[in-house]
Parts: sequence; structure tokens; C-alpha cells
Amino acid sequence: MNSIKDIFKIEKKPRKGLLAVEWVVLGYMLLTTLIILFTYTKAINPESMLWGRFRILVIIAALWAVYRLVPCRFTLFCRIGVHLALLSWWYPDTYEINRVLPNLDPIFATWEQQLFGCQPALLFYEAVPSVFFSELMLMGYASYYPMIGVVALYYFFRRYQDFERITFIILASFFIYYVIFVALPVTGPQYYYHAAGLDNIVKGVFPDIGNYFATHQDKLPIPGSPNGFFHQLMEAAHETGERPTAAFPSSHVGVTIILALLAWRTCSKGLITLTVVGLILMNFATVYLRAHYVIDIFAGWVSALTIYAVLNFLARKFV
Repeated sequence: MNSIKDIFKIEKKPRKGLLAVEWVVLGYMLLTTLIILFTYTKAINPESMLWGRFRILVIIAALWAVYRLVPCRFTLFCRIGVHLALLSWWYPDTYEINRVLPNLDPIFATWEQQLFGCQPALLFYEAVPSVFFSELMLMGYASYYPMIGVVALYYFFRRYQDFERITFIILASFFIYYVIFVALPVTGPQYYYHAAGLDNIVKGVFPDIGNYFATHQDKLPIPGSPNGFFHQLMEAAHETGERPTAAFPSSHVGVTIILALLAWRTCSKGLITLTVVGLILMNFATVYLRAHYVIDIFAGWVSALTIYAVLNFLARKFV
């Protein structure tokens, strides 16, 4: 483990330009800024989105300047860590952009029905309604961001030489998913079932709701006991950051797969066990909590393996 002295030791060859993760953020900002400007008259909050991007630019410039003044592992960690911390801030942004488009859930719910002959997200909770199981699923779902932090910190303290590469992979994978979510306005069962009406869903009828989610954010209740610890935690998270967006593919499953692959590279039994258990829970939790269709999970696996292969190649070559 790095000592405190190592973390604050001045680097002999400090990086002069921007880091790979910063280029990823700037690229996503440029792309979405162009989309915002193109849809400016239809967007709901274009000014606040543009102002938010300006603040991110200021943060990048300020942390770059601090690092140049004090080039050490700690200031480098701050440059990268702030963008990992802001990943949840960028998430609602996908909804602000894609709600100008018509909702696509009827298509995905129909595919789900054709593939399984039912809606697994509707039946899973009804089949296992116990409070213990609900809390277990909620715990698995809530482990998403903590797992990101654990993997990143492990590399920082134990395998610092790979820290910048693996954080590039994590951050870039998120923004790839965010680009997909901007283009595909799929909200998932918890929002679509509520908008379409459970009576219709039970009958296998999936009405087109058009631009319903441009002005509505209502959803089904979170499964489980309102008195449960993780239930209350999830309710609080939904109140602050959840939006009707980002269902296909499941980035929760996709990113957790990528975290498990990064953990596997460390040969740390503890880290591997943590991420594999988290991945198993995540696959079931996303459907149990009605956040995703099962086809979103399949797409999460395919997309994650593809994204990891491409980003791992780029990281080895350029980072």
C-alpha cells in the first residue's frame, strides 16, 4: 500500500496535458452540447444544461492548474476522482435530452412478451415478495456506485501504475452508455408499466404513449417493505436522481461486468468475490425492481464485453 509520503510525493515527470478521462468528458460534453443547441427550441432546460457544462470546464481547468502546481498522486487522484463522483450527476442529463423524442418502451415490452410469453419484471416480485429477498435485491442494486469506488481505490493504493488506465475504462464505458441512452428513450418497466396501465400490461397490450415522459416522471412503487433500510435508501436515491431514462441496455449490469473483469486482473480474491457477488445480485435485482426488461440484461452483457474489449485495447495503446 502507498504510504502517505508516496501519495504526496512530487512526481519527477508530471503530465503536461489533459488526462484520458478528461478528454472523454470533453468529448461527451461537445457531442451533447451540439445536440442541445440543435434541439434548443424543444429542450426543457437547455440553459441549465449548458451552464452545468461550463462549470465542468471550470473544474477541469482548476484541477489541471492545481496538479501543475503540486504534481503528485493525490492531485492526480483528484483530477480523476471528481469525474467518477460526477457520473451520477450526468445521468439525469440523458433524460433532459432524450425526452424530446417519442418513447420506445412499447417496442421493447413487445419484444419481451414475444421472447418470454410474459413480462418477467411484472411477475418476479409477485413470485418472491418476501421482505428479506426484497432487501437483498435492493442491496445488490444499491452496491453499484460503491463497487466503482472500491475498484478504483484498490487500483490507486495497490496498483497505481494501472490506476489511470482502469479509470479511463470505467469512465469511458459510462459515457458510451449515456450516448446510447440519449439516442434510445427507453424508460424500463417501472415507468412504462405505470404510464401504460398495469391492466394493459397483464393483458399483453403495450400502448404507444408518445411523448408522455416529456412531462411525466411517475413510476410504480419500489418493491419491498417501506421500513426496510435499503428500501428507504433507494427511495431517497430515486427522489434525488432517478429519471425515466437509461433502460436499454442495462448499464448497471454492463458496468458491473466491467468492474468484475477489472477485479479479475488484480488476482485479489476479496475484490473478485465482491464484484462477482455484486454482479450476480445485479442481474436479478434490475428485473426484480422493475428497472429493466430481461432483454436489457442480455444487451448489458453483450455491450459490456464489447465495450471492455475496445476500451482495454485503447487504454493499453494510448493511456
